[in-house]
Amino acid sequence: MAELFTVFNGVTLSLILLGSVVGIIFGAIPGLNATMAVALCLPFTYGMDSVNGISLLLALYFGGISGGLISAVLLRIPGTPGSLATVWDGGKMAENGEPGRALGIGITYSFIGNIFGIVCMALIAPQLANFASKFGPCEYFALMFFALTLISTLAEGDMTKALISGCAGLLVAMIGVAPMDNARRFTFGIPDLNNGFALISMMIGFFAITEVLDTVKDKQPEGYQKVKFEMKGLGFTVAEFVDQLGNMFRAALVGLGIGILPGIGATAANILAYVTCKSTSKHPERFGTGSMDGIIASETSNNACCGGTMIPLVALGIPGDAVTAIVLGGLMIHGIVPGPQMFVTNGDLINDMMIACTIASIIIFVLQMGAIHFFVKMLYIPKSILLSIVACLCIVGAYANNNRVFDIYAVLVFGALGFAFRRLKIPTAPFMLGFILENYCETYLRRGLATYGSIDQFFTRPISAIFIMIGIGSLVYRIYKNYKASKASVTV
Repeated sequence: MAELFTVFNGVTLSLILLGSVVGIIFGAIPGLNATMAVALCLPFTYGMDSVNGISLLLALYFGGISGGLISAVLLRIPGTPGSLATVWDGGKMAENGEPGRALGIGITYSFIGNIFGIVCMALIAPQLANFASKFGPCEYFALMFFALTLISTLAEGDMTKALISGCAGLLVAMIGVAPMDNARRFTFGIPDLNNGFALISMMIGFFAITEVLDTVKDKQPEGYQKVKFEMKGLGFTVAEFVDQLGNMFRAALVGLGIGILPGIGATAANILAYVTCKSTSKHPERFGTGSMDGIIASETSNNACCGGTMIPLVALGIPGDAVTAIVLGGLMIHGIVPGPQMFVTNGDLINDMMIACTIASIIIFVLQMGAIHFFVKMLYIPKSILLSIVACLCIVGAYANNNRVFDIYAVLVFGALGFAFRRLKIPTAPFMLGFILENYCETYLRRGLATYGSIDQFFTRPISAIFIMIGIGSLVYRIYKNYKASKASVTV
């Protein structure tokens, strides 16, 4: 019980509360993110003891990931990359006149995802970490390949346009220095292109700037019309909760699984969970229409990923994503070396971390649910004013991400591209999936070839072979299904 009293004191609880609030703010503002929040606050932990410092960083992390849903729902602009998929149904539900319900669902399942990840971290961290350690470049490549084949699932009625969008995302992601050999590709002698395009720039352009351009083009009415805050309970009934159990667990497992694989993180988990839940759903047609199915898939997964990323950190000493890499730095500042021996030498600290994560999750849930009325009131602000403010914040956030003026230009380019996609009715989701996964896919392919010298290992190693075959089978099935549908429509 000693660890309980270590966390349950005024100073630690105050720091967790502070971290949760700041994290939510950073998550809710497009252009800022959890990584930035944790990085900025890391120096303040130098003079703290280990429990207080790590508790603050973890609260910032969890708050930042959860806070991204606020702008994703209300503005159709993801506050963090981990909330990309929330836009597709959360934003649509708000547009349909149910912003309170969308926020209630997102906040609740964000909390459930957090608790699921923490419980798994507590119960099976060593076992899951050992399983993840068996993944080599072949297995990682196969997993990314399987994810790429799910582009067809994101087609909005036209698979051809979805494939064009996905290939465009892959092509744009290839701009810059290639992994492994550092060869420059498609840079055209422009030094700023050596590092490629930042995910933040792409996200801000495709969502924020596109929304601004679309509003100006169509002269949309000021704000949402007849928006009323009508929400019973948490935004859903007991029957709906029971009906969504399968969807919730699938999303949580995908988020957890991606989290324990080092170096991937909530962004990929968010989109992969969405497409997985859509492809396995009995009602895939609901996704993208403003249903709770998509919100649950997105918010459960990205928050379950938080607990997942902590597992390789404490069990293997390997950070699961960029945020936990900073948390690793915080641990080492205090003389703590994560890894298998941490369970023996610093077992109490691991318990403190899990308790701090749980308290932060509860605080975040209470704060966000209590502020829903305030959040919804933002929709009464005229769009011309609201989107102008958001656009300015996005530009500042894009610049602050890498301190490059080039990123501002990139935001404008992606904004114009997103506007063109919307006018041509080309789905943007496949583009984002291709853009996010290309670097992972190429990196692990090259590492596998460099390690084993041939492509044979990709098909002879059991785990990688299974993922590749499932991916190919999924793609063939979608093409066949689309062909039958198009043939039937021609016949009619």
